[in-house]
Amino acid sequence: MSLELFNQLEQKVTDTVEALELMKLENEELRGENALLKQEREEWERRLQGVLSKFEEIESDSVS
Repeated sequence: MSLELFNQLEQKVTDTVEALELMKLENEELRGENALLKQEREEWERRLQGVLSKFEEIESDSVS
């Protein structure tokens, strides 16, 4: 294997390692975002359930 081919291979390996590191960082950021969005969705669901239960109370009071 010529020195030029070895240098090209070495550069490709270096580029690939750097790309993988960037992908790992992006993945970690996305996991954090996902966790925040899940938390936000749970809060909305909890609040919505509270509103729905108030409507159910009103409905049951008006039927009685």
